Formats: sequence, C-alpha cells, structure tokens
Amino acid sequence: MEQGKYSVGLDIGTTKIVAIIGRENEYGKIEILGTGKSKSLGVHRGVVNNITQTISSIQQAVEQAEVDAGLKIGSVVVGIAGQHIRSLQHSDYITRPNSEEVINEDDLERLCNQVYKLVMLPGEEIIHVLPQEYKVDGQCEIKEPKGMYGGRLEANFHVVVGQVSSIKNIGRCIKSAGLDLGNITLEPLASAEAVLSQEEKEAGVALIDIGGGTTDLAIFKDGIIRHTSVIPFGGNVITEDIKEGCSIIEKQAELLKIKFGSAWPGENKDNEIVSIPGLRGREPKEITLKNLSKIIHARVVEIIEQVYVEIKNYGHEEQKKKLIAGIVLTGGGSQLKHLKQLVEYITGMDTRIGYPNEHLAGDSDEEVASPLYATAVGLLMNALETKTTNELENEIEQQEEEVLVGQENVAGQSTKVQTAPRKSIFDKWSEKLKDFLDNAE
Repeated sequence: MEQGKYSVGLDIGTTKIVAIIGRENEYGKIEILGTGKSKSLGVHRGVVNNITQTISSIQQAVEQAEVDAGLKIGSVVVGIAGQHIRSLQHSDYITRPNSEEVINEDDLERLCNQVYKLVMLPGEEIIHVLPQEYKVDGQCEIKEPKGMYGGRLEANFHVVVGQVSSIKNIGRCIKSAGLDLGNITLEPLASAEAVLSQEEKEAGVALIDIGGGTTDLAIFKDGIIRHTSVIPFGGNVITEDIKEGCSIIEKQAELLKIKFGSAWPGENKDNEIVSIPGLRGREPKEITLKNLSKIIHARVVEIIEQVYVEIKNYGHEEQKKKLIAGIVLTGGGSQLKHLKQLVEYITGMDTRIGYPNEHLAGDSDEEVASPLYATAVGLLMNALETKTTNELENEIEQQEEEVLVGQENVAGQSTKVQTAPRKSIFDKWSEKLKDFLDNAE
C-alpha cells in the first residue's frame, strides 16, 4: 500500500509508547492496520529525561506496528504533555486600517500572530493559540467574524505554553528513531478528539485523562476548548504508594493494583486477603484487600481533588460556565475499579468512562478500543485529518491550475494568478516548530 493511504499516531507516554497505523474506510471510520506497544523507558511525568532509552523504546513500538501491518512508517503525529505545560487566557485586539472593507482571513491571522509575540518566561514557548470568541467594534460573542464590517477586531485566546527544551527533545527522539515529525499535538486535545462527542463539547464537559505519569485535563464549553492543564500525578504514583505501603517490589504492586485494586475501600471485606510470594526463599506476604484499597483511595482522592481545583478555576460554579455533560474519564488509570463512583462522589458531577471505539471501524481489535489507547487513537485521527486537508488543498490547487491553463489556451496568453491555499493556525504552528527544530540541530 502507498504511504499516502495511511497515517501514524505515536503516543510517547510515561509507562508505554504506542504506535498506531490506520486509514479511513469508505464510511469515514478509522480502520486500524497495525499497532505496536513498548515499555516506555526514559520518560518521566510526560517529559523525556533519557534520549537514548526513549529512542530505542520508540523504535521497538514502531517496528512492532510495521510488522503487524506489513507496512513501512515514514512520518508520525506525536503528542506532547508533561508537567511543564500550562495555559493562560489572553485578550488582544487590532485596529483595521479600513473599516469599510470586510474582515478576512488575513485580519484573523494578524491578530493570532500578535499573540505569538507575547513575552513568555525564559525557556518557554507558545504551543497553541486557540481563539475562543471575537468582538467586533464592541459587539460581543461572535464566533466567526469573517465577512463582517468593523474597525476594531478583538478576541479572547486560550494560550498553551510549554518548555522549549522538552519540545526539542521530542523532536530529536523522533528524528533519531529514523522518522519524520508530521505534527505535534497537545495530548489532552488528542484524547478529547477520540472520546468526546460534539454534543458533550457544546454542553460543557471536562475530560480527565489519567496516564502513568500525568493526569491531563481539557475543558470544553460551547464547542470551544476553554481550559487545559497537566497535573504531575498519575497511575505510577499509586503503584509507588502500594509498593511502599505493602513493602513489595514494583512489578507486584502494579499487578496488585490492576487485579485487585479498588478506589472504594468500603467494597472489600476485612477477611479478603491476597498472598504475595516472597523474594528468594523468604516467607510470602499477606495483604488485606481493604488495606490495599485504602492506600489507592488516599492517592486517587488527592489526584481528583487537584483536578477539581482546576475545574473550579475555570469557573464551573458560575451558572454560565456550568459543565452540563459532567466528566469523562479516560487513559489507563480510568480502568481502576469504582473510580467512576468516587469521582461522582467527590465532584458531584455526572461521570462516564471514555472509550475511543465510536470512531473505529467495527472489526477493530478490542484492545485498541480500550481507554488506554485514547490518546494514540486521537493522534491518528489528527494525522488523518491533516493528510485529508493537505490532499484537499493540493486538489484545489491542481484544479485552479487546470482552469488557468484552459484560460491560457483560450486567450493565448498567460493570466495565471496563483492563489495559495489557506493554512490553519495549527499547520502554521507546526511549520514554525519544524523550522525551529531544524535550526536547533
């Protein structure tokens, strides 16, 4: 199959690295052609801290996906997360030289580019500038100002900021693994693509993606992203607590959490005991499930409370900003037993577990439809979307050229006017980032 027919999403997580190869079928659903998964070594809390180990983990996942699909991977779309990500709200405006002309794409571009010039802390760079709503000559709550008349164009922006070094390190890992960097997306946005419906985004929803090293939060309201945040705790901290609390090794702690762990201590009876083999001829250890769930409960409550503080910071308690669709939990950590009930109990908001299966073709592997793969599926969707947009633009360009060639033949002279296709803000940012990474080497 030609490279043009499929795309690849690569999720570089703290506990695992996942590569997914897929294409869109005739029904607009995603057909998974191959997946590869490897243990993530060299990533801590979403940030690369050992380049060599990360490169070999990426290569392992990619090779596995290539063998599974029988295809060669060229370019990938990668997610970025980590505790260095922060977001802020910013308002900016431009005064248009001629208010008798309608507002066009160039005006919106000028306004966005102005936000990119914001002075950040040393070592930080703006990753996304996401316009929320516009104001034209004081008229509020305009979603699409193109085509309107006005002298002063104003907008509120959601600005996502990250550390330059972390972004460069991811770029370096991808290049050294022999791959091309197709695009970089904020991971909470990718997960949201995969598990949220448009109705939920309109009504207002908080997506909580509990990964191994971090918990990502993305809040949507009226179909627009309103708040993003990365909390530097995830499933690994729970495993660490079990390891310390029960004096066992990490591998056993992880298995205990997955098999017997529960976020609700009241569920377990006092006499439920699990026996763990001792190390090298030592006596086996007996652990009560009640104690196990008490350890898990304490840490999970801490994580949820931190997320809830972020939801309150966004302003969920104001009537106008209320998140009617409540909370959607996804990521590997969302599979913990009774977590949904605990989240509902702490926040008082409706909660469901988010599975990425509604975008997948019916015959997809059950494993890929698990919340564990939400980010990777979201990145694959982003890759396919970018590819479709680029194909469309090329098609339009070709058609225009054909029309112009036709006119040339008729008129016998050249009347060629090249109209470049419009790029989305995100594509522009990706190009900037690619230049930035190339220059950095």
